[in-house]
Amino acid sequence: MLLAHPAVLRNLVGEYEALAVLHAENGSPQVRQRMNDLAYTLCVSTGTRDIDAALIAARHRLPGARPEDDSLLQRSGGPAAREPVRQMSAA
Repeated sequence: MLLAHPAVLRNLVGEYEALAVLHAENGSPQVRQRMNDLAYTLCVSTGTRDIDAALIAARHRLPGARPEDDSLLQRSGGPAAREPVRQMSAA
């Protein structure tokens, strides 16, 4: 699997999170398409299949991340295990 450069990942994560904070999924068709494109690119860049896993994986690859701390990846028992996983919509 090819890995994206950390600077590219940082930009992708930053733009996706900014759009999410602005609730871009409710915006114009062009903005929604950009958000879907970012989600797809993050998934491909991290080898994941949904945006939540892609964001976690991307953050773990950024400088300063502690790769030995995988507590965010464990989904057994806690409240996160009961939350539905958002799936990337097909574009």
